[in-house]
Amino acid sequence: MDKKWQTHLTDAQKHVCVDGGTEYPFTGEYNDFFESGDYYCVCCNALLFKSEDKFQSGCGWPAFSFSEKESIRYLRDSSHGMERIEVRCKHCDAHLGHVFNDGPPPTGTRYCINSVCLDFKAK
Repeated sequence: MDKKWQTHLTDAQKHVCVDGGTEYPFTGEYNDFFESGDYYCVCCNALLFKSEDKFQSGCGWPAFSFSEKESIRYLRDSSHGMERIEVRCKHCDAHLGHVFNDGPPPTGTRYCINSVCLDFKAK
C-alpha cells in the first residue's frame, strides 16, 4: 500500500487495512446499517460495494452479495489454520475482509467486510 494513504487512517483502520487485522464481530459501524448509498475504500476512495447488495448475514461484519469487480482483488489466505479467500482493494491493496460461498441467491456469495475499511456515502 502506498504510504501516503496511511497518514489519514485511524489506528483501527491501519490495523485492518495495512496490517491485515480484523475488527471484533458486531462492533463495526456498518454491521447493522442499511441506508441507501455506496461504500468506498477508506484508503483510496474506490467504489467497492452498493447498499442494494448488502444483507444481514448474522456473521458480525457487513455482508454484501456483489462487489464492484474492477475494485476487488482476491488472494488465497491460509492463516489461522483456515483456508479462505481474502479480498483487497485492487487500487491501493488495502485488506478489506474475506469472501465466502454461503451467501444468498442468486450469487451464493458473501463478502464479509470490516467496517473500518469502508466509507459510506448516502445517495
